[in-house]
Amino acid sequence: MTGTFVGMPTFPSAARTALADTQLRHNLAHATGVIRGKRAAVVGEVENWEDLRLAGAAVKDRALRSLDSRLVELEESLTARGAVVHWARDADEANRIVVEVARAHAVDEVVKVKSMVTQEIGLNEALEAEGIAAWETDLAELIVQLGGDLPSHILVPAIHRNRAEIREIFRRRMGEVGRPAPDDLTDEPAVLAGAAREHLREKFLRAKLAVSGANFAVADSGTLVVVESEGNGRMCLTLPDVLVSIVGIEKVVPTWAELDPLIRLLPRSSTGERMNPYTSTWTGITPGDGPQEVHVVLLDNGRTRALADETGRQALRCIRCSACLNVCPVYERTGGHAYGSVYPGPIGAILNPLLKGTGDPQTDSLPYASSLCGACFEACPVRIDIPEVLVHLRAKVVDGHRDDRVPKPEALAFRGAAWAFADPGRLGRAERLSSVAGRVLRRRGKASLGRLPGPGGAWTDARDLPVPPAESFRDWWKRTDGGERE
Repeated sequence: MTGTFVGMPTFPSAARTALADTQLRHNLAHATGVIRGKRAAVVGEVENWEDLRLAGAAVKDRALRSLDSRLVELEESLTARGAVVHWARDADEANRIVVEVARAHAVDEVVKVKSMVTQEIGLNEALEAEGIAAWETDLAELIVQLGGDLPSHILVPAIHRNRAEIREIFRRRMGEVGRPAPDDLTDEPAVLAGAAREHLREKFLRAKLAVSGANFAVADSGTLVVVESEGNGRMCLTLPDVLVSIVGIEKVVPTWAELDPLIRLLPRSSTGERMNPYTSTWTGITPGDGPQEVHVVLLDNGRTRALADETGRQALRCIRCSACLNVCPVYERTGGHAYGSVYPGPIGAILNPLLKGTGDPQTDSLPYASSLCGACFEACPVRIDIPEVLVHLRAKVVDGHRDDRVPKPEALAFRGAAWAFADPGRLGRAERLSSVAGRVLRRRGKASLGRLPGPGGAWTDARDLPVPPAESFRDWWKRTDGGERE
């Protein structure tokens, strides 16, 4: 089974471990570099790319502003076309619904389309606890599952693995859960894909129940949309008798026509393709064609919390393209596991605190997992201002610790600064003391203070703190009349 993110360390601790893994850094640099190049090429072909970004953001914003009525409209449309709609407030409710559907049909296995939301709620683990096997059918998800691993990228969950590692996983694990890998398996991509295809085919043909997410849910027609590249999604959405689709409530798009900019933005931003190979749409039940029983679970799980945050709600525009991950210097060096969530990278650094709320040390560490360089905003196809939300969430984390009985060193430092700045006399005395210290240190030939003792040591391990200036600004201004006599 796939691993679990429960109990992950804070980002700084996990990042330190990841940075020591040179193979991981090599794999990430190569993979993200390739994806960045492909994306840049196809985005450069679109003359009105910025207009398209604005249109995509506007569609999502319109849907979010009227989310309550759009969801009711979606439920009515789905029900009218034969689907059964369920509402789930959290992960437990959503998992329970899927388990009940599986039990009602006496199945002991399901096939799955790649779905971030099912990873978010821990569906595989919930099904396994009930004796139901959940088979991932996306190639990268299959690698992660067979390796007992954790996904590290939204689009390419096994981005941290190279071909040799994947070959070893297939040779070692495929035979334990189904058709084994061939004896002459090599690490050629086409050979590995062929082995996965043979391994999965028997599961596609045998499964009676499939589970999917949805990239978009069209309110006025009740149509769900899944885009993918391998065809495994099409197999899951058409072969089994029963289909359960778990859909985050932010996936709603008001009308079919408004899908247009999103469908054009997503493949170019995610896989660097002009259009994705497979776009599957289904609207309830079609007699004699595809699943004859369709359940749709509309999931909240913190999304209304995010919607209530005026600054952070823009994160709900996210179409899970992962463009922000591929341009992030922090992600490229640490990988996705350091974020401790199925949503890694810049979008994960804001989405996790917005969905879960701040207060947990691991979640509180995520808004700081950024240099605020702004590359994520420039790459985002729906113009989520991730740096703005990161700063906003950092403020919430700080506010959450204002009443701590034992304040953090950083808080003490800022309180000291506030005390000095609050009184001109105190500030002047502090500046004069600082100037004296600066003159003494410069006479001794020091240009920086070196490593500070105590809590300051961690900060100066990677930074040079210069010695204080020999003259404060106010003394300089007084001596030179604002520079006139210099």
